[in-house]
Amino acid sequence: MIRVTLILTLALLAVLSLFVGVADLSPSALFYDRAALDLLWTSRGPRTVAVIITGGTLAVSGTIMQMIVRNRFVEPMTAGTGQGAALGILLVTVFMPSMPILMKMGIASAVALATSVIFLVIVNRLPPTQPMLVSLVGMIYGGILGACVLFFAYQADLLQYIDIWMNGEFSGVLQGRYELLWIAAAVGILSYLAADQFAIVGMGRTVSTNLGLNYTQVVIIGLLSIAIVTALTVVTVGMIPFVGLVVPNIVSRLSGDNLRATLPLTAVSGAALVLASDILGRVLRYPYEIPVGSVFGVLGAVVFLWLLYAPRRHV
Repeated sequence: MIRVTLILTLALLAVLSLFVGVADLSPSALFYDRAALDLLWTSRGPRTVAVIITGGTLAVSGTIMQMIVRNRFVEPMTAGTGQGAALGILLVTVFMPSMPILMKMGIASAVALATSVIFLVIVNRLPPTQPMLVSLVGMIYGGILGACVLFFAYQADLLQYIDIWMNGEFSGVLQGRYELLWIAAAVGILSYLAADQFAIVGMGRTVSTNLGLNYTQVVIIGLLSIAIVTALTVVTVGMIPFVGLVVPNIVSRLSGDNLRATLPLTAVSGAALVLASDILGRVLRYPYEIPVGSVFGVLGAVVFLWLLYAPRRHV
């Protein structure tokens, strides 16, 4: 029932997204107005697809990071991975501005992977009896990396670019400017194939090894997928915080922790929530837009506090 409801909600939001914006576009106009078809093909359609891919893949990446770190209160965009991707893009922009976009994405992914590994090393040194320290350290670590990005951007007179990378929004998504996100979608689908392995990793190194799992290999695969998705998101639309934190926790409370069953729900829920936030951002100050990162940031902060204090539902 939950699965059907989520899919129908996402479908309705996707249709609504196609017809909400500054430029008037109605379903009937698609049958006789060539300009309406062009608007749908070049702007509204790509934007809707980009939002769905971004929301779904960020939610899946958040689930994988939580399994690897063994803590429900971390996610890539607030634990250093997103800031690492922004740092990688900044380095490429300063030192190799003419590099092809795929190479830029590769370097951003490599830096994001490195910052994720450092975070994992730090987390492993924290006392296991105080799990809330993980999220606190993650936010501090991400804040330090973000401060480094701002400092180097200020020195290179690139603060205007940093503002785009650090606050995700979809107003600039057009046909030909979002297609890299399909790589993120492919990574998200491939991650589902390893859902059972990630679930076992969430039990810890000792249990994973006793069950015959190559713990280190699965962790590396998980961190690599997180880094690629995060880097592609930051490169294309910027950072959208709390998606990988809020959505996995909501799905876990409603449907349990069987990743094989819940990972598709997590992807659909993430896509639906980010799409709803994007639509709200378009209408709250119409005809101006509020970045989806700001809308979901406020929503995510409220839900995060609820997750801290609400009793867990037993499934």
